[in-house]
Amino acid sequence: MEILIIIMLIILGIVLLFVEFMLIPGVSIAGVGSLLSFAGAVLFAWKTMGSAGGIITLVVELIIVPTLLYLIFKGKAMKPMMLETDIDGKMKNIEEGQIKPEDIGETIGRLAPAGKAKINGIALEVRTNGQFVDPHTKIKVLKIEGNSVYVEPIKE
Repeated sequence: MEILIIIMLIILGIVLLFVEFMLIPGVSIAGVGSLLSFAGAVLFAWKTMGSAGGIITLVVELIIVPTLLYLIFKGKAMKPMMLETDIDGKMKNIEEGQIKPEDIGETIGRLAPAGKAKINGIALEVRTNGQFVDPHTKIKVLKIEGNSVYVEPIKE
């Protein structure tokens, strides 16, 4: 009967651990309950079967639980839930002389404080010095640092 209680506590710990991973990630009641269930199984085994039973239960938990987690998360059952996309976006490099300070352009979208603008016929990501600029506003290039273009709105 004691072994059945220990097995049930370990199974309860595994179920709560899956609830923690799948349904409510983060440190929650399910995670704490899982740890308490595993600890309860070891303590119960230690109390009813002596130190050998407690150590055997602990070793079984330390081997079976990680192995089971590995097999489940690497198996085919979890594939539909896993994100497996590659990021293939590329940043547009600014060629030497295409854009220079004092060039005039127009914002495509809102700059808050960064966004898209068109300068010299080139659409690119630009930044302001903390200002918010509405769409379709005339802007002037202040400086270029690497691939970052800093602009300010032109006051008319």
